[in-house]
Amino acid sequence: MKTLTVTAARQNLGSWLKRTLKGEDVGVMIDGAIVAFRPVKIYSEDYAEHEYGATGEALDKFAARVNKELDANRKAGRLKPFTGKLKRA
Repeated sequence: MKTLTVTAARQNLGSWLKRTLKGEDVGVMIDGAIVAFRPVKIYSEDYAEHEYGATGEALDKFAARVNKELDANRKAGRLKPFTGKLKRA
């Protein structure tokens, strides 16, 4: 593993990140510990769980509540189609 100081890593961060993507182990020493660079995969379908701690069940309940509210507003005529033009005050 290539170990760098924070200053050395900062000076050429893009290069170190590219080397990490190519499979090289790169770490930065800070406060007596090494923090390693690692590529990660992001999955949008579990974003709410990772970002907010929301479970699938909680999201389903939220979606049902929002859809019910939208349906009620449609029936009451409170929703207007978006034409792409904004009204200026």
